[in-house]
Amino acid sequence: MGDMTEITGHTTDPSAQDPAAAAAAASAPEWEQRFRAPRVSLPDWAEDAPDRALFVSNATGTYELYTWDRATGEQRQVTDRPNGTTDGVLTPDGESVWWFNDTDGDEFGVWMRQPFHGGQDGQPGDEPATPGLGASYPAGLAIGRDGTAVVGRSTDGDGTTVHVVRPGAAPVEIYRHRESAGVGDLSHDGTLIALEHTEHGDAMHSALRVVRPDGTTVGELDDTEGGTKELGLSVLGFAPVAGDPRLLVGHQRRGRWEPMIWDPTTGAETELAIDLPGDVVAEWYPDASALLVVHEFEARSELWRYEPEAGGAPVRVETPAGSVSGATARPDGTVEYLWSSAAQPPVVRSTSGAVVLDPPGLKAPASVPVEDVWVDGPGGRVHALVQRPAAPAEGPFPTVFEIHGGPTWHDSDAFASGPAAWVDHGYAVVRVNYRGSTGYGRAWTDALKHRVGLIELEDIAAVRDWAVKSGLADPEMLVLAGGSWGGYLTLLGLGTQPDDWALGLAAVPVADYVTAYHDEMENLKAMDRTLLGGTPEEVPERFEASSPLTYVDAVRAPVYISAGVNDPRCPIRQVENYVDRLKDRDAVHEVYRYDAGHGSLVVEERIKQVRLELDFARRHLTTGTDPSAA
Repeated sequence: MGDMTEITGHTTDPSAQDPAAAAAAASAPEWEQRFRAPRVSLPDWAEDAPDRALFVSNATGTYELYTWDRATGEQRQVTDRPNGTTDGVLTPDGESVWWFNDTDGDEFGVWMRQPFHGGQDGQPGDEPATPGLGASYPAGLAIGRDGTAVVGRSTDGDGTTVHVVRPGAAPVEIYRHRESAGVGDLSHDGTLIALEHTEHGDAMHSALRVVRPDGTTVGELDDTEGGTKELGLSVLGFAPVAGDPRLLVGHQRRGRWEPMIWDPTTGAETELAIDLPGDVVAEWYPDASALLVVHEFEARSELWRYEPEAGGAPVRVETPAGSVSGATARPDGTVEYLWSSAAQPPVVRSTSGAVVLDPPGLKAPASVPVEDVWVDGPGGRVHALVQRPAAPAEGPFPTVFEIHGGPTWHDSDAFASGPAAWVDHGYAVVRVNYRGSTGYGRAWTDALKHRVGLIELEDIAAVRDWAVKSGLADPEMLVLAGGSWGGYLTLLGLGTQPDDWALGLAAVPVADYVTAYHDEMENLKAMDRTLLGGTPEEVPERFEASSPLTYVDAVRAPVYISAGVNDPRCPIRQVENYVDRLKDRDAVHEVYRYDAGHGSLVVEERIKQVRLELDFARRHLTTGTDPSAA
């Protein structure tokens, strides 16, 4: 693998530019250093040119795409945009990088193409990758060996369309439906296209269709039985060898996610004997002889190798305790993976023992480990992750309930700079994997229906009661915080549980559910119809019961809100509606608006937002801790 060479172009390595800047960075508070430390994603590699790779890094201070020629060690910055870029794909031959070009983080744009080594005369060499297709929200992309691309698009009013784009020819539409859908994969020989769709109206549980490039159907797989059963499927990838039509599929038939193999040309399904207790996903090894299995269980993850033809049990691929947020099997049989824990920052490792990518410059300081807590809740046992400040040794502490987004996501034993910042400032941090979270079985995730928001808050309340009774949390200094869906639950919790919280910090939240529905991107409208059972006009009572705006007049805690003015997921107009109601009654609140979308990819902007939150808490809670001194 070799050592990582310095990224060409810009770098945030202060020692490479200015000794004074290096000294200033090293003397900054540790919580800021965690954000500024250069990070890299797990490199994606070109299927037919495995020495050519693509990864994301914040080396310039903004998350951007980089190419890496592993044979020469050369790395090159591909994109350079004010609000950053993270969506990119290598062509199978490794000759080009496709990247998604939106406007100021609004997620609405077009695919661009750039040569792997850049254009002539030091210019990037960008050109439109799909001429003839207008701007849209992305809904999947697959690129074939002959240059053909299958492009999924989502637009307001039209739902989802899928187009086949051949070099030099006009795009051809092969799929259209009002409900959400997406491109899953393209077979090795380019003759089969796998689509995920929710034509049955349940956006939480997809069905699969494999079609030819002309749009004609080869095979269908639908575990929802037309929407009457809450069983979903997902595309994990076609076998990566010529002439093999088998598709690796994720299914939920036994109450959790696990893989199987489906041949859409014959309809044959092969169940896999992977007996692990949590959710399981997988991808093919490059020669299709085995599967690389990622096992998620109780907020941790691990890797296994499984050989379908040989039978027998999967074999453990050794990784440290913590979380694997991405893994890939290389042609030489080694496995590369992005690993971290709550205490240790992320690193791209290999089963060869090497560190695959080690960015130069500042290294992120460690944080404290998490403790596992299980609390009896109204819907079953709730898992929470707790971090305590190093000093003082005993509580009760001012405590931040940092609520994850999604909602179909989960907090894990992984490194997170935001919670670590609160711990540095003397707060305990509690993260709750409420009903609706993934990783605890299908029933736990699917419990989030109709009483949206209120269900999650019941689980959070149960953990809150434990935190106070156990002596961890000071009941007078409880902060409810989160971003996206976590921001939504923060505002809803402040209104429906006004006696429980001393402060609220809501980032990019849903604040007015009805207005949010009408303004948000199309696939999120489909998700909301699934969660609430219809549109605001069809089930107005459910939207009213689940909207923070309904309870805004009951909010008594000071509330801080941050929002991106270009956010297509939690649009700004519905946030302003909520803020106007706070203003009308002179409620204690502050609002920070920034020029980006659903969050920011700019490091200094993210630090600014955390600093503002810390300062708001300092001014409105008597913590005895001065954030500026930490």
